[in-house]
Amino acid sequence: MRQGEASRGAFLIRSGRAAAEVALPGGGMLTVAEFGNDDVFGEMALVERGVCSASVSALTDVQAAFVEREDFRALVASRDPAGLEVQGALTSALAAKLRALNAKVRSFPCAEDRLPREEPKTDLSPARCPSFEWRAFLPLLRFFDGFDRHEIGEVVAMARALELPRGTWIFAAGEPAVSCFLVIRGAIEVLSRNGRFERRVAIAGPGELVGYLAALAAERHAASARVREGAVLLELPAERFSGLHTHDSRTSVRLQHAIHAGLLRSLTRTNHLLTRLISHARLTDAAREAAELESALHGQIVRSDENVNSS
Repeated sequence: MRQGEASRGAFLIRSGRAAAEVALPGGGMLTVAEFGNDDVFGEMALVERGVCSASVSALTDVQAAFVEREDFRALVASRDPAGLEVQGALTSALAAKLRALNAKVRSFPCAEDRLPREEPKTDLSPARCPSFEWRAFLPLLRFFDGFDRHEIGEVVAMARALELPRGTWIFAAGEPAVSCFLVIRGAIEVLSRNGRFERRVAIAGPGELVGYLAALAAERHAASARVREGAVLLELPAERFSGLHTHDSRTSVRLQHAIHAGLLRSLTRTNHLLTRLISHARLTDAAREAAELESALHGQIVRSDENVNSS
């Protein structure tokens, strides 16, 4: 594959070695990844159309399998067991990539770093039943794009709706992920810690899912989240959410696609932060830090259209 080309699918190396390189703005090439037996690259192309952010070439004789995007999407749409299993593995791979990128971003200082205003303390006791008919808003949320009424109802059946005031902490870093939250109205602020400092990493508005990475992986939250504006949320218990995600029903397929779209939006946000950190490192002559961040940015091999257009 060549940098800038439209992505077509994913490659699985059966034998041999290959390397991914990106063109640097001032000329020359930077190697950002190497691949060997059983490695996969280009897997994001199976989720969304996009362009290749790196060129990949063979370092030795290579034997590989190629999975074309449209063929794969047809398998998933027909709920083929193998297609669904691969799609589940894709979710895990994208989630791992996002967690690694977020950890990289958190490890570098940023202009937005500040001393914490308060210690996160989860407390949903101020929650009350929403004061309006919230179900009518669900088909309008981008999370439910492609869902029919029955499929939306299946998701709602395992959840509870909460109306929470500004400042309520819905989860804290280090806590077990017992739930994730879909924003129906209002906004959620996601904050991470790096040593003594706190940084806002995202603001999630209507139609965005918060805390789902930890819920799917049955891990502890890596960041904290609180209500930025008075919000109405759909609380999804982690165990039931994960169970629906791994099922083979039509609703499960819709849910997997919604999660993939959310992962790519989150990757876009993280890439924006990486780009800003790279610019800061260059301005301060921190060449090693800039190269390390550039490697993290370009090492994704395929970027979604939204990611490319926003960068």
